[in-house]
Amino acid sequence: MDKPNKLIVFDCDGTLVDSQHNIITAMQRAYQQVGLPEEDDSRIRSIVGLSVLEAVQALRPEDDAGVHQKIAGHFKNEFLRLRTQQSVGPDPLYPHTKEVIDHLNGAGFLLGVATGNSDRGLARVIAEHDLDGLFVTLQTADGHPSKPHPSMIVQAMADAGAAPETTLMVGDTSYDMMMARSANCAAVGVNWGYHSDQDLLAGGAQHILTKFLDLIPIAETLDKE
Repeated sequence: MDKPNKLIVFDCDGTLVDSQHNIITAMQRAYQQVGLPEEDDSRIRSIVGLSVLEAVQALRPEDDAGVHQKIAGHFKNEFLRLRTQQSVGPDPLYPHTKEVIDHLNGAGFLLGVATGNSDRGLARVIAEHDLDGLFVTLQTADGHPSKPHPSMIVQAMADAGAAPETTLMVGDTSYDMMMARSANCAAVGVNWGYHSDQDLLAGGAQHILTKFLDLIPIAETLDKE
């Protein structure tokens, strides 16, 4: 029987790219368009990682499904508008992101993405940062239940020929950590995203990175298992 491949799955927003400003601005504008008062920025940051509709439901549990759908639709439109404004430009990669991805690819790891973003949004990030061809599996909210449901990472493992014991999830939210643990995979949090170290640990993080380069020795440990 062939040995399972080694797979590292990354979240996108808050892990690979810093999209905080655009996400908060787009949600505030969506609220404005349905006549709601401004939301606290910290509450918006807390729901990053969920799919858009689930995020809106978490922010506004008192509203009905119709309002949730309107806010989610306005958010998607505003986020796209912000991303395509020449003055705003693409969301930047966090320091050493491309360096680490290139190193892991060269070291024989298969890489994937599991994100609450859409197919369109993820494709834009990949194109803007010249990441095409570096990931063997791309999972988005368009084809799966929202995190922390394990569907995205289960499909990523199937695509890559990996197993839970040879798979590592890297993300910035407790939803990423819970998704990984539900799939029986290793979970690594990053402290430059949207959730606190305490939230990441409570979600099941086994390590917390303070810089992306620290992922390399952790991945090499997975390689030896």
